Amino acid sequence: MGALGAVLLAAGASERFGSDNKLLTDIDGRPMVRGVADALLGASCVGEVLVVTGHDAPAVEGALDSLEVRFVFNADWRDGMGGSIALGVAKLAASLDGALIVPGDMPFLKPSVSRRVLGRFRERDGGSIVFPATPAGEQRNPVIWPRRFFGLLEGLTGPQGGKRLLIELAGSCSAVLIADETVLLDFDSADDLPAASRARPST
Repeated sequence: MGALGAVLLAAGASERFGSDNKLLTDIDGRPMVRGVADALLGASCVGEVLVVTGHDAPAVEGALDSLEVRFVFNADWRDGMGGSIALGVAKLAASLDGALIVPGDMPFLKPSVSRRVLGRFRERDGGSIVFPATPAGEQRNPVIWPRRFFGLLEGLTGPQGGKRLLIELAGSCSAVLIADETVLLDFDSADDLPAASRARPST
């Protein structure tokens, strides 16, 4: 129990970031999305990493060149994150017990975060939705979804992703406290980068 696949969301146009693709922004000498992929592959508890592309797909694939990931192209990426989650989950291997849904704009993510949420997932015998939470109790990514909820994820559409489902399924959720909030940071605009860089984890 506890075999995971990761769906790495890398299809959006990041319009709030400006004209550049934020997933290709250089963070510590590598594209932002590559840092996320490296963290997932380094966790050793993720059986496969499936990258959902859309906007700027060739460049995103190039940024992940040589990594052991699979790609799936979301032709309807303009419709929002929901469709990318649905497509990614549908393409995961049937042998997996859960899906780790991971936005591509979390460059300070550490392998330890995936390992900790997986530990809770296994404690709950793979039956609970598990996510990191800040000391203030705020839900963050990445989120592990048990296979029993894959059907709901595959029905997602539009821009909202899984937030609505997390609210509706609150009784099936379990939060893991992550004291260092910097490893959970994501980026919406270029203005976020300077402050986030100052707050980044030291290791």
